[in-house]
Amino acid sequence: MKREGRNKGSKGKVGSGKSQVGTSPFQLPPFPFSLPALLAVARGDEPADLVLANGHIINVFTGQVQRANVAIKDGRIAGVGPEYTKALECYDLGGQYILPGFIDGHIHIESSLLSMHEFARLALIHGTTTVIADPHEIANVLGRAGVKYMLKASDGVVLDVLLMAPSCVPSTSMETSGATISAKDTAVLLKLPRVIGLAEMMNYPGAAFGDKEVLAKMQTAKDSGKPIDGHAPGVVGQLLQAYIAAGVGSDHECIGPHEALEKLGAGMRVMVREGSAAKNMTGLLPIVNDFNMRRCCFVTDDKHPEELLHHGYLDATLRKAVSQGMNPAAAVQMVTLNPAEYFGLKDRGAIAPGYIADLAVVGELPRFNVRMVFKNGRPVAQDRKLLVKLPEVKDKSVAGTVNIGSLTAKSFVIKAQDELARVIRIVPDQIITEKHVLAPTVQKGLVVADTERDILKLAVIERHKGSGRIGLGLVSGFSLKKGALGTTVAHDSHNIIIVGTNDADMLRAAKELKRMGGGFVAVANGKVAGALALPIAGLMSDRPAEEVAENLKKLLDKAHVWGSRLANPFVTLSFLALPVIPELKLTDRGLVDVSQFKVVPLFE
Repeated sequence: MKREGRNKGSKGKVGSGKSQVGTSPFQLPPFPFSLPALLAVARGDEPADLVLANGHIINVFTGQVQRANVAIKDGRIAGVGPEYTKALECYDLGGQYILPGFIDGHIHIESSLLSMHEFARLALIHGTTTVIADPHEIANVLGRAGVKYMLKASDGVVLDVLLMAPSCVPSTSMETSGATISAKDTAVLLKLPRVIGLAEMMNYPGAAFGDKEVLAKMQTAKDSGKPIDGHAPGVVGQLLQAYIAAGVGSDHECIGPHEALEKLGAGMRVMVREGSAAKNMTGLLPIVNDFNMRRCCFVTDDKHPEELLHHGYLDATLRKAVSQGMNPAAAVQMVTLNPAEYFGLKDRGAIAPGYIADLAVVGELPRFNVRMVFKNGRPVAQDRKLLVKLPEVKDKSVAGTVNIGSLTAKSFVIKAQDELARVIRIVPDQIITEKHVLAPTVQKGLVVADTERDILKLAVIERHKGSGRIGLGLVSGFSLKKGALGTTVAHDSHNIIIVGTNDADMLRAAKELKRMGGGFVAVANGKVAGALALPIAGLMSDRPAEEVAENLKKLLDKAHVWGSRLANPFVTLSFLALPVIPELKLTDRGLVDVSQFKVVPLFE
């Protein structure tokens, strides 16, 4: 990529890191913006600040791929076409492809396990320039203070981080969170800069049946003209009609193609999720056609550090979509224009006059190998290396969030009460589970883990108030032959969740998680065999992504040596306390039958 112009070779001027990018959802570039100056460049009367020459433009309005130059003035695109050659600085792209910067329409940044500046670094080098994040995870630990922390931590990280106000904290009354966000709290959050809508409304019964508190939150968003995201796996028919009528505009939880088509037909936007925990692209992509494609977009929901480091972000999503037969331009549209229009981001998502110059340069379309990234017209990444310095926020108020109370080995005891018990059955590569009814293994009147039958003990320990409350259950699908695995990442309330083959190792895991301030741990024979500390609210690390991924790999290797056949048993574990995803889950208040939306006994 040849660079020419008056700043040729001037490395110091490229990316000083001083810009305050992303302080409001529709922010102009971080330097004086003059419409007359932009128009002068568009007319060809004045030279551009920067021209990207000899590139192939992906036109997301028409689907065309055309040879053209892109002229940029004050961080905005002034014009697109071969006639734009006059500039103070020029990059000759040599036929490479220029794409709009990618937009992730739904992600929980906390699930990357990374601090905000580390997540931003990896997002930017892979071509993502805007994310719409739901800080639901940290809000369940710290409430409104958690949301404000995410705003503070993302200020000035170059990546535009726009937040949705969490709608369900806690997600249900069947679990204990660290905080509650009321309708009044929601109204306050929706007025904050960069909070652009109401996040996924997981309480679909509350919305459909007109719960007063739920509708108050939704009405506040509607009154301010902000979108409301949905979360309604398996919801169809009249309940779906009522849910949408309440004001929900999207869903990223479609279990299958028929459900997705029904939701599209009822006016919803369908977010095709391809993340680390749940991968729905293969099942949903066949329903995306020329007619409904503009109502769909790709999102990740969760993206873990090892994938961000070694496979990519939305660039990886694009590669997979094209490998499954999707037109490259159509795939690009689903991570640029489509999410931008749904969220009302009228200044981004396309390469056209007046749009913010958020751009990703890739070598070949099928590979989507990101070579260079421009944010507000400035080069910020090249060949997977960041060219700017990102600020790092350190805040002691988000530490020390783990309190287990006076827990003992007896806390994990399950007394046999009947011959049959409800067992959570894991569905590989999915966050849904199955409900099985089996005869547990009993010794001296107590239920014990049975590694031969792959029935292990599961515990969820309330960690926010130190109440000592613990929910106990049984789970099948981990295949562990020894030890215990535990974590404070347990959607949605993020209490401690532990799976184990014996009570002593489960207790040791809980104590180690308290000592670390949260994270992941593997224990066997009373000894800690591996750990990853997540001191930021028990959810995120303060260490570099490479170190986080390496420690996580060691933990996974240990779990696999102990017999687990799951790709990432910690991810699976983290979703077993989520009482809004079918079919059977466990919280600190007990076993939850999601189809009945109530706590049920362990024994039948």
